[in-house]
Amino acid sequence: MSPLRVIIVTGLSGAGKSTALRALEDIGFYCVDNLPSFLLNQLLTGLAQQVDGPRRVAVGMDVRDASFPASFPALFSSLLELYDCEVLFLEATDAVLVQRFSELRRPHPLLTKGTLLAGIKHERNLLAQLCKAAAHRFDTSALSPLALRNLIRQRYALADDSANDSLRVVLLSFGFKHGVPLEADLLFDVRFLPNPHYVPELRQLTGREAGVATYALENHEGRRFLDLLEEMLVFLLPLYRREGKASLTVGIGCTGGRHRSVATAEALRMRLSAGGEVVFAMHRQLADEGEQDREGL
Repeated sequence: MSPLRVIIVTGLSGAGKSTALRALEDIGFYCVDNLPSFLLNQLLTGLAQQVDGPRRVAVGMDVRDASFPASFPALFSSLLELYDCEVLFLEATDAVLVQRFSELRRPHPLLTKGTLLAGIKHERNLLAQLCKAAAHRFDTSALSPLALRNLIRQRYALADDSANDSLRVVLLSFGFKHGVPLEADLLFDVRFLPNPHYVPELRQLTGREAGVATYALENHEGRRFLDLLEEMLVFLLPLYRREGKASLTVGIGCTGGRHRSVATAEALRMRLSAGGEVVFAMHRQLADEGEQDREGL
């Protein structure tokens, strides 16, 4: 088994620890937030003993556990003897933290008496030694959540980690008469294409059949539409990746979801796959074949 890689994500409340943990999870880390200090050894020992368990772990720890500031230095020293372990410390200026807590309308964990600023300063003092010992310190004062996620990916993603820029693309065919799919990010209507439903020998087939695909798409409008849609997605996919989008569902609909939309999704999948994209085609109405009404397709 490879050694356990452990990142302790800590820092000031409101500085972006939750965002950092989500970014680490996106690139393959097993993440746990708000873990009490006394459970850390137990967690890591259990994970290390799993043959097929995660080898990269990120644990969020902070002053929500009252014992954390005092107990962690000795605990961390023991971890260094067993694991590839480091501390990531997130901080921000007092003014930015005050603004963030005001916008979130959530209480600071140390705000028992006095002002919000007093709680922030008290937390900063409690974590001062830990901050100095951290392998990496990120000041998030001027960072958007997206910028912080990108910074985390750049620092912690493996060189060959495909999750670093992964985008799951699904081409989802459907029938408008059965309702528009709620999960669709983009939606295209192909009811302008020739309808195989009105060709008796094609009616009982689906868009996966060559004859149906030829009838619906092998014409000027069909070829031109596929060219334009392919060009648009080739343009958009890198931009969605840059923004950190994890999945993109492209809805392609015809009337009943068995002929034109299926043929279009399959043709587009083959085009994008030939260009190196990893694309899935799913057909909502075909998956629900036993329940659908085949008329008006």
